[in-house]
Amino acid sequence: MSTDAPDLRSITLTRDSVGRYTARNRRGGSLTVSSGTEELSPVELLLAGIAACTAVDVDTVTTRRAEPDSFEVEVTADKVKDEHGNHLQDITVSFRVRFPDGDGGDAAREMLPKLVKRSHDEWCTVSRTIELGTAIEARVE
Repeated sequence: MSTDAPDLRSITLTRDSVGRYTARNRRGGSLTVSSGTEELSPVELLLAGIAACTAVDVDTVTTRRAEPDSFEVEVTADKVKDEHGNHLQDITVSFRVRFPDGDGGDAAREMLPKLVKRSHDEWCTVSRTIELGTAIEARVE
């Protein structure tokens, strides 16, 4: 696969110390990930990716109607180990969004369920990829 593809997404992960890593994107953003510390674990990053992806979809449209008083997305999942190895199941995305009183807030509240569904069914690349499934190639260079 060419790294010059116009829509290629990538991160580079470097080791900081045992069990602690920094992920960096090409734009200069970074995030530390670890296991067994207060920092986000790889599984939590996956859940955060689902939450952030769908939040962006919903927030972008509803905020055109009204600025939310509160906006929270929680993603939960059960981690299991079975004949398929370690994986997550029963992933649930819960939106807790409050809009102010008034016409704008009413419009945003009315469209919220439709936007959450549309994000889930069409727009959110992260959750769509998980639901549809895609092969992951692991290689040593």
